[in-house]
Amino acid sequence: MTEPDQIYRPSDDVRRAANANVGSMFAAQARRHPDATALRSGSQSLTYRELNARVNRLAHVLRGRGVTTGDRVGLLSRNCSEFIEVELAAAKIGAITTSLNWRLSPGELAHCIELTRPMLLIVQPRYADVLTDARASNIDRLTIGPDYETCLADAPDHEPEIESEPEDGLVIIFTSGTTGLPKGALISHRAMIARAMIFGAEWPPSNGHAFVAWTPLFHMGANDFSLATLLRGGKVMVIDGYDPEALIEAIEAEYIHHLALIPGMIAEFIEIVRARGIRPKGIGMIGAMADLVPRTQIAEITTLLDAPFLNTFGSTETGMPPATGNTIPVGEAPTSLAKWPNDFCEIRLVDADDNDVPDGEPGELAIRGPSLFSGYWGNPEANAEAFRGGWFHMGDAFRRNPDGSLHFVDRVKYMIKSGGENIYPAEIEQHILAHPQVADAAVVRKPDAKWGEVPVLFVARQDDSLTADDLLGACPGKLANYKLPKEVHFIGLNDFPRSTTGKIQRHDLEARLRQAQEAADLA
Repeated sequence: MTEPDQIYRPSDDVRRAANANVGSMFAAQARRHPDATALRSGSQSLTYRELNARVNRLAHVLRGRGVTTGDRVGLLSRNCSEFIEVELAAAKIGAITTSLNWRLSPGELAHCIELTRPMLLIVQPRYADVLTDARASNIDRLTIGPDYETCLADAPDHEPEIESEPEDGLVIIFTSGTTGLPKGALISHRAMIARAMIFGAEWPPSNGHAFVAWTPLFHMGANDFSLATLLRGGKVMVIDGYDPEALIEAIEAEYIHHLALIPGMIAEFIEIVRARGIRPKGIGMIGAMADLVPRTQIAEITTLLDAPFLNTFGSTETGMPPATGNTIPVGEAPTSLAKWPNDFCEIRLVDADDNDVPDGEPGELAIRGPSLFSGYWGNPEANAEAFRGGWFHMGDAFRRNPDGSLHFVDRVKYMIKSGGENIYPAEIEQHILAHPQVADAAVVRKPDAKWGEVPVLFVARQDDSLTADDLLGACPGKLANYKLPKEVHFIGLNDFPRSTTGKIQRHDLEARLRQAQEAADLA
């Protein structure tokens, strides 16, 4: 009998019974649905039984190479079935997949490799020279292709006898900041399972369960949703990048739970879907990052695909939370992009001193909950700043509305200081993007002798009849005068510099302004 004042501590067996890791949960689905299709990549199709056997073989190969709990396995590959096999195999033996971005320069890759120090690198042949340039030639390597298949053929396919803890690392995903070197976000088994459960609880599939992984698997969007799908017995269809023909084939053949559409590709995809008269088999929801998509495009693509647009605000560090709790209805060009907070998390909006701000005032969003990552690998300074007070500070400013919804204001660190006033570029962009003749837009800062900094607008227009006066004339009454852009530059839609997730890179646009000013000064 436990004494009333004694603190209960669960035994080791009790703790082990509560263990949850991604590898063992995938194996459980393979036992439940052995003959269901788990993965399709090009002409290759694997059932859950077949995929689990390959994952087990690879897990034994990794163990044979000396990889054990906590070791990192670097992965440099475009989207393919092997990418998912590597992550699941590492999960089964407690190793951490270091998901390397093949779009990085050799110097940036060298930073990521040096930071995480993988014991083994698994790489597609096309990137062998890149690894040499990244000073990684001394690390043990396994090349995807015949060597990879030979290793699997010679390995046993029984389940590895290793148990991972929920807080053990699963994958390191590098964040795409606008300045500085990438930071490696460590995501645990606990966080990934929580993300899958939140996705399933808030957006349950109504008719089948397929996910198209076409955005880079080295980023959280495709990575999170692929694992969430496999942990719930669904089908993952892997496509290597934006391929309209492959996307159309997928949506006509399968019921898709969530189809990711990102800024920068939607306008072209609208034209293709309209011209081809595509008839989707059924889509639960589409889209991401609605704040960065022109409103007319949201209305048109939701109508063409007969699916609502997911009004997202999450991150590599948090998953779908904190504010991916609502969708934009089919056919609607929204006048408001207010977001509903997710369940299963707590959030605050705080000022620079971490005091809660009143409703209507911008504040940095701080969050805590089970989907959170475990910090930036090898970066205690960044962790101390981001996790101060036991909350993760996202670096994004929001306003809370009286009904509890949230309006995104902007990145806290990207703020224009004009004459002592704070200007958040996204606040201006939201009004510009609502104009029916705007294809895309971005606001950046420019040094100014009088005001310190002023906002400057870059716009891609639907047709040449749109003028700067048309745009600025639509803003009075919606924006304070000091927030009005002082210059308007019209550029082509494809001239916007973008990250791998489709976000416009403001610092590149600022560089163009500097170069133009330097050229003018020399003239």
